This record gives sequence, C-alpha cells and structure tokens, in this order.
Amino acid sequence: MKHLFLALLFHFAISTAFAQQQNITIAAKSYLLSDFQSGQVLAAENEHERIEPASLTKLMTAYVVFTALKQNRITLEQVVPVSDTAWRMIGSRMFIEPKKQVNVGELIQGMIVQSGNDACIALAEVVAGSEANFADIMNKEAKRLGMKNTHFTNTTGLPDPNHYTTAFDLSLLASAIIKQFPEFYPYYSQKEYTYNGITQPNRNRLLWLDPHVDGMKTGWTKNAGYCLITSASRDKRRLISVVIGAKSDHARSAESQRLLNFGFQSYETLHLYKKNDTLTKITLWKGAQNELKAGVNRDVYFTLPKGQSEKLKASLEFKQPLIAPIQLGQEIGTIKFTIDDKVVETYPLVALEEIETAGIFGRTLDSIKLLLN
Repeated sequence: MKHLFLALLFHFAISTAFAQQQNITIAAKSYLLSDFQSGQVLAAENEHERIEPASLTKLMTAYVVFTALKQNRITLEQVVPVSDTAWRMIGSRMFIEPKKQVNVGELIQGMIVQSGNDACIALAEVVAGSEANFADIMNKEAKRLGMKNTHFTNTTGLPDPNHYTTAFDLSLLASAIIKQFPEFYPYYSQKEYTYNGITQPNRNRLLWLDPHVDGMKTGWTKNAGYCLITSASRDKRRLISVVIGAKSDHARSAESQRLLNFGFQSYETLHLYKKNDTLTKITLWKGAQNELKAGVNRDVYFTLPKGQSEKLKASLEFKQPLIAPIQLGQEIGTIKFTIDDKVVETYPLVALEEIETAGIFGRTLDSIKLLLN
C-alpha cells in the first residue's frame, strides 16, 4: 500500500491588526538581533562576514570553563597557580600575581567583569594545561555549536590572522551560554569587581542605562572597532544583540540599545506548543493500542512582526499507515509553519509514548483491515 500523508491545519488568530515589517539601520560594520526563545534572526547586516572578535572571544573562554565546572573537573573554590605567562600578559588585566592566591571563581569574575587577559590564561592553564590546548577545545566546542565561520587561536582575543568569527556565530555562542549555564550567567550582570585592591567596572554601559539588560560582553581592538554583545529581558521575552565595529564606546552602547528597542517594540514571540503536549492522536496499526499521542519534544516559539500573528498557520503532516512498534520520541512526521502559503519553518512531530506490537490476533486483524482499505 502506498504511504498516504495526512495533514491537520491549525490557524493561530492571535491578533487582528496588521503591520508591515519595519527595517532598521545600525551604525556598525555588522550586527544581528535574535530572539532567544525562537532562535529567529529579527535584523541583521553582514552577519556572516568574518570579523576580528577582540574580547568577545572571552565568551567562548567562559563557555569552556563553565563546561569544566559543570563536569566537576574544576571547582569555583579551587586555587589556581599563577604562571609567569599569565602574570606578564599584555592588554586588560585583573592584576593577578604569582605569589598571591587566586581561585577559579575570582578568575571568572576577573575575565568577565574586568576582561582580564591574565585571568583567561590562568583559567586556560588550569583547565587544559596550556592556552594552545585550551584553544583546541574552544574550536571543538565552536564546531559542536554550529559556529561554522569561527576559528580561535587564543583565549583573549588578541589579534591574530587565524583568529576570527562572525556576528551570527557569536549570537549562537551567547544563546548557548544563557541556555546551558543559567547558574553562571549572573556573572555577566555584575557591574564591578575588586581584586588585589583594584576595583574595575564592567565596560558594558547598558548595565547602568537599561534595567532590562543583564549581559553580556564588550570588545575592542584597532581593527575590530568597538563591539558589544547584549542580552535583555522584557515581558518574558529575551533578545540578544551583536554589534561589531562601532566607532566609539558610546556608539556601541547606543546602537545596541536601538537594536534591542526595535526588537521589543516591533516583534512579538508566540509560545505555540509546550514540550510533550499532545497535538494530535494518530491511528496506529498492529499495536497494543490503536491510537498514538503525537507532539513536540521541546517548547516551540515563533517570532513575528507585531500584528502579523493571524497570518501564521501550522500543518501537521504524518505518514499513514503508521505501524507499531513505536519508540518514545520517534520522529513520525513534521510540523510546517507557513505565512501566505510559504513555508517559513519546520519542526519534527514525535511520538509522546512507546507502544509495543499487538498480539498475533491483533496484528492479523489489522493486516486484513489494511488490505481491505
């Protein structure tokens, strides 16, 4: 028997208003704005263009350190020996010293809040033995996260021809930190940190100017210009902005603020499906039961220009006849989202339960029914 594809159509009439999608121009070499929940890009320019990441590199340095902490390979209280290499590091520093004790938690604050290059080297050495070994781990993690246009040669962001990334890849990294390490993310909202009798402020001006901003990282080199990755949460929504190559410290903050305001004011994010909610029941053949609950294995969000949610439609497509056995989480179809009959996104439709094969009588009866059909 040929496989038949059945479709169930759902229409989301959230708003009756209609608004044309707006555009925004940002004074930077490249930029990107994304919605954290849906992962959708809301505005971007030159987002795949290779750039020098400067101290934005330290997001990946932190990601690798957070991973080591979560895997219990190091602890926040662990004392870290300060090598001459770390002590003599050029650029921004937290001013660690070989004869003065410092632990992992202090180094993390020195890296994130003070942007200390010396802290990055000390953390790399305690996690991987050397900065070179640590950079190898950074590249493996970048590949795993889907950062296809990224390569790291160091932990600090000091200029190197083979050290590069893109605004798009940095948005993936920022999102991964927030999602995977919520216990460590509050470091990025810390406004200042004192170590060795020296208090240094966080260079992210928006932490003071916008109460909704709670991270993430600044960067600057002569070639990169002024850079800022920002995350802000308003009304249960979170946006991530990446601004690369602004002309000044003030400009990177102002342009990031404009980008965030644009996203919050011009778009809305719909929570369409919850993880493990039953979206439909599908006829099942030759199984211990004759219906299968189907849905999604994660929360599904969709971001649209405000007033356009009524145009979003979702169709569930699945294969028939569907024959047991069925495994929990098995992909059995797709959910297609369309706007004006154009497919804009697809998600897997999965089995929400495990169903074994029926007994010999049940299987025989269903075989006869299928032949008759």
